[in-house]
Amino acid sequence: MEFIDLEFLKNISLIIAICLAIYGIDSWRRSHIGIRQIELAEDTLALFYEASDAVKQIRHPLGYSNETEDITQNENETDNQFEARKNASIVFYRYNKHQELFSKIYASRYRFMSQIGKDKAKPFEDLHKLIMEIIIAARMLSKLWSSPHNHLTPEQAEKHRKKIEKYEAVFWDGLEDEDPINPELDKIITDIEDICQNIISGKGTLHGLLNFKLKK
Repeated sequence: MEFIDLEFLKNISLIIAICLAIYGIDSWRRSHIGIRQIELAEDTLALFYEASDAVKQIRHPLGYSNETEDITQNENETDNQFEARKNASIVFYRYNKHQELFSKIYASRYRFMSQIGKDKAKPFEDLHKLIMEIIIAARMLSKLWSSPHNHLTPEQAEKHRKKIEKYEAVFWDGLEDEDPINPELDKIITDIEDICQNIISGKGTLHGLLNFKLKK
């Protein structure tokens, strides 16, 4: 019978114990990170759903008197200019009601990039660009609606009309058969859903793989 070195066995046992401890700590760390990512994904998805509703409210075609009652006419402003600015200000009034939400989403993209990945943060930028597109349309219409066009040639008048139609399609929801904003908004929501739902459901992890097999 061969002699077994007790010191050797002790060393092996110690190595095994250390490996198990490291594995346990790493497993806890990965589990903790996973929980934080899931919570972030859930919060982000809820915020984007809220933002989608906010964008639709901002672009709602019906206006209300209380939305423009605080707008006053400037001294050197014509009646046409005042009416145009007042009508365009509806977008700013509605945007301001949701500004805290949009600011919260845009600021949270840094946390999202650090925990989920820089390559997954594109929907944040896309949403910001979409909102800026609506605001720019409101500013342009404030000028275009009040611009005198009696002196314009037919070609210039047609160009002016097309500009107004272009920005009105962005400004109001549903004025054009091919709305330029709603498809963009739908894609943003679909993109963030794909990213967040993959994290929430655990796809790409052993837990998700086991769950998938069990469901199958």
